Amino acid sequence: MIKLVVFDWAGTTIDFGCFAPVAAFIESFAQVGVSVTPAQARVPMGLHKRDHIVAMLRLSEVTAEWQRVKGRDWTNDDVDRLFDGFIPLQMSVIDRHSQLISGVLEAVGELRAMGIKIGSTTGYFREAAERVRSAATNAGYTPDCSIIPEDVSAGRPYPWMIYRIMEMLNIYPPTSVVKIGDTIPDIEEGRNAGVWSLGVTTTGSEVGLTPTEWNTLSAKDQQTKRFAAETKLRNAGAHAIMESIAELPAWIRQHNESSR
Repeated sequence: MIKLVVFDWAGTTIDFGCFAPVAAFIESFAQVGVSVTPAQARVPMGLHKRDHIVAMLRLSEVTAEWQRVKGRDWTNDDVDRLFDGFIPLQMSVIDRHSQLISGVLEAVGELRAMGIKIGSTTGYFREAAERVRSAATNAGYTPDCSIIPEDVSAGRPYPWMIYRIMEMLNIYPPTSVVKIGDTIPDIEEGRNAGVWSLGVTTTGSEVGLTPTEWNTLSAKDQQTKRFAAETKLRNAGAHAIMESIAELPAWIRQHNESSR
C-alpha cells in the first residue's frame, strides 16, 4: 500500500513546461560568449543546477562550441563562473514560473484523503527552492517534507533526498513510496531509491510547451510529443507514465487494490 508520494517541482507540480531554468542557462552561457540552444539546455533537466551546467558542458555540441570560442577545454573554474552567473538570472524569473499546474491541488487533496504523506525533491538550489515553496504555499500546496540537494550529500540521480524524506516522515519500506517527475533524473532517482518511479509527459520538460502552445497543437501532434516524452522516460526505467499528476490518485487506488 502506498504511504508516501514524493513530487518533483518544475514541470510536475509547478511551471507547466518547465521554463524557469531554460532562459537562465542560455543567458549564463551567453555571458561568457558561448551560444547554447533551448534543446541543449533541457537535456540534463532535473539535476542540481550546478550539475546541470556540467552535464551541458559535456554535450558534444556544447563542448565543441566552447572549444571554438575559448580555444581550450572548460574547467571547474568555468563551471563556478557559469553557476555564479546563473543564480541571479534564475532568481530574476523564478516568480514568473511558480504557478501551480492545473489539477495539482485536487490530486494532492485526494492523496491526503487516502492518508498518504506528501514529499518533494528538486534540482533547485536553496534560494530558488525557498521562493518556489513560498509561492506554492500561498497557492495552497504545502508538502509535509521538502528536501533539496544541499540537504544531502548529492542530488539526483542519487536516492538520498528520497531516503531523507522517508526517514523524516518515518515511512518504509521503499515499495510503499512513489516518486513522480517529468525528467530522466527524476526517474533515475526513484529507481535508485527502490521506490515506484512514475513519469509525467504533457506538463513536463520533455514536451517543453506552455499550456497555450500545447492546446494549439493538433491531436496528432500532441500524441507525437507525448509518445516521444514517454519513450524517454520509459527507457529511463519509469514503472508507469501519465500525462499529468491529475491521473496519479487513480493509479494509486488501482495499485493498492491489486496489492490487497
